Amino acid sequence: MSQSVSLTFPDGSVRSFAAGTTGRDVAESISKSLAKKSVAIAIDATVRDLSDPVTDGKIEIVTRTDDRALELIRHDAAHVMAEAVQELWPGTQVTIGPVIENGFYYDFAKNEPFTPDDLPVIEKKMREIIQRNAPFTKQIWSREKAKEVFAAKGERYKVELVDAIPEGQDLKIYYQGDWFDLCRGPHMASTGQIGTAFKLMKVAGAYWRGDSNNPMLTRIYGTAFAEQADLDNYLHILAEAEKRDHRRLGREMDLFHFQEEGPGVVFWHGKGWRIFQTLVSYMRRRLEGDYQEVNAPQVLDKSLWETSGHWGWYRDNMFKVTVAGDDTDDDRVFALKPMNCPGHIQIFKHGLKSYRELPIRLAEFGAVHRYEPSGALHGLMRVRGFTQDDAHIFCTDEQMAAECLKINDLILSVYEDFGFKEIVVKLSTRPEKRVGSDDLWDRAESVMLDVLKTIEAQSEGRIKTGILPGEGAFYGPKFEYTLKDAIGREWQCGTTQVDFNLPERFGAFYIDQHSEKTQPVMIHRAICGSMERFLGILIENFAGHMPLWVSPLQVVVATITSEADAYGEEVAEALRDAGLNVETDFRNEKINYKIREHSVTKVPVIIVCGKKEAEERSVNIRRLGSQAQTSMSLEEAIASLSLEATAPDILRKREAKRARAA
Repeated sequence: MSQSVSLTFPDGSVRSFAAGTTGRDVAESISKSLAKKSVAIAIDATVRDLSDPVTDGKIEIVTRTDDRALELIRHDAAHVMAEAVQELWPGTQVTIGPVIENGFYYDFAKNEPFTPDDLPVIEKKMREIIQRNAPFTKQIWSREKAKEVFAAKGERYKVELVDAIPEGQDLKIYYQGDWFDLCRGPHMASTGQIGTAFKLMKVAGAYWRGDSNNPMLTRIYGTAFAEQADLDNYLHILAEAEKRDHRRLGREMDLFHFQEEGPGVVFWHGKGWRIFQTLVSYMRRRLEGDYQEVNAPQVLDKSLWETSGHWGWYRDNMFKVTVAGDDTDDDRVFALKPMNCPGHIQIFKHGLKSYRELPIRLAEFGAVHRYEPSGALHGLMRVRGFTQDDAHIFCTDEQMAAECLKINDLILSVYEDFGFKEIVVKLSTRPEKRVGSDDLWDRAESVMLDVLKTIEAQSEGRIKTGILPGEGAFYGPKFEYTLKDAIGREWQCGTTQVDFNLPERFGAFYIDQHSEKTQPVMIHRAICGSMERFLGILIENFAGHMPLWVSPLQVVVATITSEADAYGEEVAEALRDAGLNVETDFRNEKINYKIREHSVTKVPVIIVCGKKEAEERSVNIRRLGSQAQTSMSLEEAIASLSLEATAPDILRKREAKRARAA
């Protein structure tokens, strides 16, 4: 057995330590202050307990400010929460308590479920436990001892968990003072390192092991951060997100609703459908001259989906129907399309294609249906029926880079038109399970990596880029476009995906310059992705205060007195003639009441007309969210508002036309 361990430090230096040296010992050998700040170590990027003996490899000392420490803080907070619960309510059984995105939870078995009123009490006890600063210590127990101890404590769920651990795996028990739990670890050095930047968020029911046949447990969710400022920011974002919830705003603005008879599909109201069609019209204009808009069937025989591979991969998420009757469709199985690509490849294959025709770009605002689990449905963000702004480009290998760049320019331009300027583009590379030869993957990834570098260079640092190893689709590498909204949340929307699968499966080809049949490169591209989801993102990003060119109702003309009604109607008609969506409010109500009412429904502009405005042929403009009033002539108001209500792409075309004329 080796008597020494060789460690490589981040600066490249190599040092030897005696076998049995712990991570804490290594930190102390560097400096006492570092040892004091340390919470864990990482050997070859695997985080371990500070008390673990080191082994040969690359070592990093993990301090509390390290990004990797956040998971440890949350993991330890979950353990402290479990201890607090059992101190407060003896006899409560603890089950599992993992770290999740943005926090942690623990499931408890208690005769009377927890309520939100219990959370402050548990938080107070947690602070007491953290103040004790008890060290985390690890023991390895035999399976028999663990089952015996937990059974004696009445922890039958822990006994089940012990039975579920595969033979041969160490059974780790972590202590914090006298309290202990079964856990894989790692943990920080002591409870005091958790800090006080934590909060318990909510309680919920959860079946043991997610099985509805098992007992119902109570789940307590919490979150924790390294610093109080980070927690405060997170809570602020949550509060903002609640205010901006598109489902609530959708009701207030009378845009859409959902109901049980149509789970996961949208009932669009007039104003909501107007916004939807505004988005589609905008996207349709952006494709003019480059794309052929097509429409593939909604229902297709399962044989096509078998050929595409979707039947094998996604059959459980497809809506299917078996036709029975007296005609030629007897006993055939059909499916509603979950995506547009197989239909587009049929359109490409119809008729012989020459290399001179490439690239061929086919676009469709295609309605697709996917069977999402009921629990996953979430307003417009996760539905079962939606519209994709989908397109497929069929091109030569040599055209692939140029097409990816062209798609990138379009995607970034669209996002900018909606006010999104913080964009991240990441390249997802080959997964372990995939189709296509390594040569094909090498070529596609090489091209897309060059494109990624070009994207970053052309943006002069505005666009952040990155690599997602192994996250590509099974049929090819892809770009993922993530945008950041007004409160800092990230939304993955656009994609550009190279496909080796469908052209081969369907035998798609074009005739090259040597009169040979050649398989095209097929590029899938989406910008908004789901139009419904993108609209939900817009509603939340703008908190319902939609840009004038997107808003379904742009102006309400409200009168102060009935003497101004005739002039108010004249103003409304003039604005309608200029292309704006306008309603009038001539009710016998006080003007402040009218303004408040229309502000709730997020009307962006309210024009107030009284006797004075009628005499002067002026208007008084009030903007949503502002107490300020702007008075101007009717002609000025029409010119200003009609310009603001014009989509950015149309304004650019006008400007380009003027520039050419000049």
